Amino acid sequence: MEIRTRIELSTMMFLQFFIWGAWAVTMGTYLNAIGFRGTDIGSAYSTTAWAAIVSPFFVGMVADRFFSAEKVMGVLHLLGAVLMYWASTITEPGKFFWVLLGYALCYMPTLALVNAIAFHQMKDPGKEFPGIRVLGTLGWIVAGLIIGFLKIEPTAIPLKIAAGMSLAMGVYSFFLPNTPPKGKGKKVAVRDVLGLDALGLMKDRSFAVFVACSLLICIPLAFYYNFTNLFLNESGVANAAGKMTMGQMSEVVFMLVMPFFFVRLGVKYMLLCGMVAWAARYLLFAFGNNEALVFMFYLGILLHGICYDFFFVVGQIYVDREAPEEIRANAQGFIALITYGAGMVVGAKVSGLMVDLFAEYELVDGVEKAVGHQWTNIWVIPAIMAGVVIVFFALLFRDKPAPENAAATAETE
Repeated sequence: MEIRTRIELSTMMFLQFFIWGAWAVTMGTYLNAIGFRGTDIGSAYSTTAWAAIVSPFFVGMVADRFFSAEKVMGVLHLLGAVLMYWASTITEPGKFFWVLLGYALCYMPTLALVNAIAFHQMKDPGKEFPGIRVLGTLGWIVAGLIIGFLKIEPTAIPLKIAAGMSLAMGVYSFFLPNTPPKGKGKKVAVRDVLGLDALGLMKDRSFAVFVACSLLICIPLAFYYNFTNLFLNESGVANAAGKMTMGQMSEVVFMLVMPFFFVRLGVKYMLLCGMVAWAARYLLFAFGNNEALVFMFYLGILLHGICYDFFFVVGQIYVDREAPEEIRANAQGFIALITYGAGMVVGAKVSGLMVDLFAEYELVDGVEKAVGHQWTNIWVIPAIMAGVVIVFFALLFRDKPAPENAAATAETE
């Protein structure tokens, strides 16, 4: 790959994930500050999950068939910039949800499009893609560090920053290398878009257990994504957004060492490690504090590398291994629909209800706002949920002997 192309693709990844990291981490803190209840905050976060369910239709049946990927992405980011800025001006929960859903419907398809653009320019994606994709993680980290440094977490400014960067990304997209529609002239069925051909894999008990546990574990997972920043701010942790980027830093580290563990532990025990890490993280949050036990908060954040890599990435490797070659793409789409879509939608609802249940409300300037939460009670709930899934998975899942190229597969993810 030419140096110029590598720089273009790396910049694309940096901007793509800077946008998401700029608004998603601290939105709960901002919405709580303007009087949104936990269920309202959960609903706001569910927009990306709803969009994750819808976006495969758009990408598979429109973007992949009629238009160049970089042009579609440019238009979506420009529309997204307008919608995100509009959302930053709204203080009514119902209206905020629908405008943010419109934004999410613009943003989520671009996650597939940036990958399509990158892969189209690569001769050896297994070697070239990780070095490009890591710039996305760096973009998320930089966004968090900037917002934390500026101390703007409880304000609408992060949403405005995301809108501005989305505008920049929209313009930049039109200058990216041409990526013609790969599905032009081909017929695409709904079952292909949703990966329904992968349902046949559910005849295998272990695969069915894996799918069920993937769905169920995403319910407690939503607690972290939706409410950790609010929790840390209410606990008095300075620069919470900046410190939460330690999770992405650990993600990079554990991605690098994953092949080492994959060979020694296998799929079952790596997936269990990921699930146990989620339960442990919530217990650390529940019983730590911002004084002598503040290290428990930081350790909970640092567990993100194991939580994400050992569950989601290993899960993708497992699906790739179990699915016949002709339906592997369908199978990956199906598990993404189960986790990032259905699981996160339910998780957003449940987490919002639990946060409301343990909220402490007061009238502030004539508006009833949550001025605090019983966080120990809140965090114990997803810890118990994760614990139940762990037991279910450990008892019922049986791992097949890994093929000889399993380590190589892990290295390319």
